[in-house]
Amino acid sequence: MPDDLLHRWLTADQAAERLGVKTATLYAYVSRGVLLRRKSAEGHSLFDPAEVDRLARRGRPRRQAGTSEVTIASRVTTLGEDRPYFRGHDALGLAVNHSFEEVADLLWDDGGGSWDAPAEAVALARAAQAGLPPDVLPIERLQVAVPILAVLDPLRHHRDPDTVATIGRSLVVGLVECLPAAIDPPAGPVGGCVAARLWPRITARSTDDVLLGALDIALCLLADHELAASTLAARVAASVRADPYAVVLAGIGAMGGSLHGGASLAVESLLAEIGEPANAGRVIGQRQRRGERVPGFGHVVYRDRDGRADTLLDALRGAGVPMDLTDAVLAEAGRRGLPAPNIDLALGAFSRAADMITGGGEAIFAIARTVGWLAHAVEEYENPTRLRLRAHYTG
Repeated sequence: MPDDLLHRWLTADQAAERLGVKTATLYAYVSRGVLLRRKSAEGHSLFDPAEVDRLARRGRPRRQAGTSEVTIASRVTTLGEDRPYFRGHDALGLAVNHSFEEVADLLWDDGGGSWDAPAEAVALARAAQAGLPPDVLPIERLQVAVPILAVLDPLRHHRDPDTVATIGRSLVVGLVECLPAAIDPPAGPVGGCVAARLWPRITARSTDDVLLGALDIALCLLADHELAASTLAARVAASVRADPYAVVLAGIGAMGGSLHGGASLAVESLLAEIGEPANAGRVIGQRQRRGERVPGFGHVVYRDRDGRADTLLDALRGAGVPMDLTDAVLAEAGRRGLPAPNIDLALGAFSRAADMITGGGEAIFAIARTVGWLAHAVEEYENPTRLRLRAHYTG
């Protein structure tokens, strides 16, 4: 954008003031395609004053009957054209240059602490899973583990930010360590960072620092995504003063849906069905002929590209992960005019290429998003939004 035009454009605050809405509502207009946003060289949002004025004259856009929009003021995450920003920082840059633990501390606005879980609580969470069938998905095991980790935590009824961050570190590690090892003894390092602890529980493949780096990038990218469905569920729980463990359980329950965190499982199934790169055209063509959605492509917010997918796919290639099958799928999707890949495609590709257990991508998603759910919970504890939707009765 030419420098001589920059002064004519409106900042987000100026555009929101002209429209008479909050900044959060302004970004909701952007995500719905009602208002276009440009970026300055520094990454700041800019808006065309003529377009803002046209929208102001038309009045606030209305949604069709049967749809709802919830706008909540938040300082945790905002969504850009192709990526999220965590407390004003580019999430893609954070993922590449910082550890998952550092990103968690940023989202929690906390100075850091010890990442450990009580051995007794972890042992009981494992024991509670003893009677489960071996093919139970990791996301379902986590739903069993959360209440057990909760009842053994004397801090669970505290709501102050420092304590929630302390609970968060313990809970993340507890959730990881309550999962059974993919092979006994584990084929990778035990202890250390979250990525190193998680790896031997989702795959029997041996690892190295580069592969662990790719997993750490995935965790960072998935740590939060503004008011996704699971985060809204978590904030609803927090708004009625549910404890942090109940907040995370609410988030996990919503996250497992096939249109949310469970989408990577659908990608895993697609890649398993294709099997070999040469089969990509046939399988995708058959799905389209049956009118079925091809998972892993397109995003409701990112109309052009999901930068998280590009970042994770680049990290996988840099780690030497076999990508022949994924590349064949991407090429076929391009030939057929499908939208750009999203983070679920990249996560499913990682799961498949690294020989992860079924649902390994969901496990990564849930472990990572626990951080975001608790960051939003802290906001609700400090400034409750009193979330109470109303039904439009049609009976």
